[in-house]
Amino acid sequence: MLLQIDRVLTTEELNQLNTLLQAGVFEDGKWTAGIYAKTVKDNQQLVQEGEEYRVASEIVLSALSRNQLFQAYVQPKIIGPLLFSRYEVGMAYGTHTDNALMGSGDQLRRSDVSLTIFLNDPFAYEGGALVLDTSLGEQYFKLPAGSMIVYPSIFLHRVETVSKGVRLVAVAWVQSLIRDPLERELLFELDTVRRSLFEKQGKTVDFDLLCKVYSNLLRKWAEI
Repeated sequence: MLLQIDRVLTTEELNQLNTLLQAGVFEDGKWTAGIYAKTVKDNQQLVQEGEEYRVASEIVLSALSRNQLFQAYVQPKIIGPLLFSRYEVGMAYGTHTDNALMGSGDQLRRSDVSLTIFLNDPFAYEGGALVLDTSLGEQYFKLPAGSMIVYPSIFLHRVETVSKGVRLVAVAWVQSLIRDPLERELLFELDTVRRSLFEKQGKTVDFDLLCKVYSNLLRKWAEI
């Protein structure tokens, strides 16, 4: 299941991020790619040792933390280090799949869910769409600034060549409390229904039974 979440970042946060990205130092993005992905990766990434990266990460992680839809859908256990990527004219990221395991040692984590947050106006650049190879064929995403696409990390995907302007995005990979995509989707839909039921009817017997089913499935499937 793919999920588009709009207005993840406020206008003020977007302005702050764009100021930070303009001041920050970028480096070749290949160093964070896997062995095979780096052969098709051509972009730049904000240097992670800088103050700009620290502040930008805090802004985005705070936004993800307060977004109830993201929390309900992803059930994040660990959100890996963010990457702030810049694609200038001629840059692209060819077809690849994300590494199943990222980090090492105590920082080793599984990538269950991938996310891309668009940081600048889609009319500020040409090309640069995120293309996911799904069971329904290729799906293209080029969203307004501040919007996010969230998807299971199992898909082949690519970023189209930027032919004009500059594309700015934040990307990350999440280890979810719920490893299985289908189980995660079932819990999300159950949670959506129970929230709707509560808003319409308040705390009823049906609502309590639904809460019981949700909690017991979460108890059964969650990996703590």
